[in-house]
Amino acid sequence: MVAVTGAASDIGRMLVERLLSAAGSGAVGKVVAIDDHSEDIEGVTWEVADICDPRLAPRISGVDVLAHVDDDRSLETPPAERRTHNIRAAQTVLTAAAAERVPRVILLTSTMVYGAAPDNPVPMPEDAPVSPESGTGLIGDFAEIEDLAHLARRAHPGLSVTVVRPAPLVGPGLDTLLTRHFAAPRLLAVKGREQTWQFCHVDDLVSALEFLIVNEVDGKDGALAVGCDGSLSQAEAEEIAQLRSFEVPANVAFNATQRLHRVGITPASASELKFLVYPCVVDCATLREAGWRPEYGNAESLRALLEARAGKHALVGRNLGRKEATITVASAAGAAVAAVGTTAAIRYLRKRRKS
Repeated sequence: MVAVTGAASDIGRMLVERLLSAAGSGAVGKVVAIDDHSEDIEGVTWEVADICDPRLAPRISGVDVLAHVDDDRSLETPPAERRTHNIRAAQTVLTAAAAERVPRVILLTSTMVYGAAPDNPVPMPEDAPVSPESGTGLIGDFAEIEDLAHLARRAHPGLSVTVVRPAPLVGPGLDTLLTRHFAAPRLLAVKGREQTWQFCHVDDLVSALEFLIVNEVDGKDGALAVGCDGSLSQAEAEEIAQLRSFEVPANVAFNATQRLHRVGITPASASELKFLVYPCVVDCATLREAGWRPEYGNAESLRALLEARAGKHALVGRNLGRKEATITVASAAGAAVAAVGTTAAIRYLRKRRKS
């Protein structure tokens, strides 16, 4: 029996539907869908519950594998609220699984835990040490979830906890710092540094999760990465996106972004900006050696991102309407907007925020 949290969300629903197909072939047994509301999906058993409620435990009685994909990665959720949900949900899932003697739990984090740095090798080995950097952004959420997984393995030796680290996700409906980066007039770049891109299409993430559920693959220290094979250079990404980059010194980019973040103009902190200008490419060796392959390459994934963002505009990580984008780009001459915003752009957004 397999249970999926967040089963009414995009990734959760996709995983449930894929598992139901596998159930038809005999590879998976009963599928239990857990969320705060149910959806019209035939063949699944719904458990309507708050994933953060300690009373979750009885709902997963008899489950063999619990895939927890009910996390919040939205830029629109206040960071403190997002952190509370993500950590409490992971804690509740792990505690409930241990109480009900569920053999296996799968958690999601991100390759962000490796950190983005100008001297990162391309690719990094999958067993490279994770970055000690945390903070209020998503990377801090993921770091805490991985700490919880480590503690659960030590406290409950009978519980197998696998952490899946997808590369930056792309696909329909996704609104992330990455997708907003490619919706800007220019691509921000740091002088003297070459960015290298790796993506993970949501279809491939769901495929990898199904593969792990059916085949019981586990990575070194219980963690493994999921992403496209290889990487794209900055020049290749610019050619596909039909965008040019705008280079600024590192201290200008990070200091200005942090100031904008503090006053609430941009959801991106300086630590998160690093993933847009420095490489974080991981060799997804465990899944490849187990026989899994992604269907999407990096170029195809970037095109999917661009298609999903068509007609949308962003500035320093903040979504804009068409009128706002026109005014801001015109006032800031385009290139400065893409970097960290000119004085005119900052003043304009502050006025919009106050109103």
